[in-house]
Amino acid sequence: MPDILVLYYSRGGSVARLARHIARGIGEVEGMVARIRSVPPVAPVVEIAAPPVPEDGAPYVDKRDLRECVGLAIGSPTRFGNMAAPLKHFFDSLGAEWTSGTLVGKPAAVFTSTSTMHGGQESTLLSMMTPLLHHGCVLVGIPYTEPALSSTRSGGTPYGASHFAGNNDDPEPTAEEAQLARALGRRLAGIAAKLSA
Repeated sequence: MPDILVLYYSRGGSVARLARHIARGIGEVEGMVARIRSVPPVAPVVEIAAPPVPEDGAPYVDKRDLRECVGLAIGSPTRFGNMAAPLKHFFDSLGAEWTSGTLVGKPAAVFTSTSTMHGGQESTLLSMMTPLLHHGCVLVGIPYTEPALSSTRSGGTPYGASHFAGNNDDPEPTAEEAQLARALGRRLAGIAAKLSA
């Protein structure tokens, strides 16, 4: 079955949980399956290497995952209105994939989590879209035909799925945030199915 790569960096667990909801939505589209992967953290001291396999959570991404997927969703917590350094570091390493057109024509979506209501959800989502556009991806958002987009009082934007974790860093998405994340996964997988047919 065709894979949709769900790639993320998560520190407190919020983005990882959104990734699982997106993966559920992908699985609701006949013939599509989610491949969940993460990126390793980066450290200011380069002599300390991360373990080659994470102790828990999703396996680390391999560039082969990009070649094999028919679409992708990428997620990151917000860092001052931008994607986190580990995800940016991964994209900075994709020169060969950019040159060869590995992602050209593949649909892509984005998702994020913030600890404050106005902590940069939309700017973070937009920051993740920029490298996807450079790679030739077809961007997929959440249309306002999704009723929860108009009623949510926390996360959820037309740019992509999002979560408001609050000051206590609650990693669990609200019912509406989870619903919108699943809707994004379904939409991404549906478009991928049409484009790869």
